[in-house]
Amino acid sequence: MFRVRVKKIESNRDLDGNLGKRIELVEERNVSSSFIVRPKTEEAKMAQDIMQALQQQMPFIPQRSQIAIPKIVLFLTEQEYDRLNITFDVNQVYILGKNV
Repeated sequence: MFRVRVKKIESNRDLDGNLGKRIELVEERNVSSSFIVRPKTEEAKMAQDIMQALQQQMPFIPQRSQIAIPKIVLFLTEQEYDRLNITFDVNQVYILGKNV
């Protein structure tokens, strides 16, 4: 099972000129504590240290506990969207899994 979030909904036209929607879904995964990026250069290490100090001193700078991985982009005409019978909203989350 995995979680997908609606990242973006845009209006578009298909090749025949029919109005439709472009719906971008991303998979959300929790970042494990073992996911540590070790910078290779001294400048990159300094930048990382500065960011860590800012995050500790200024709590309004959020630490990322999740990453969003592009999963699927749907291109649907208005008729296809209506037949799908799902109303997508930005930031709406769906939990997908195997049908048994």
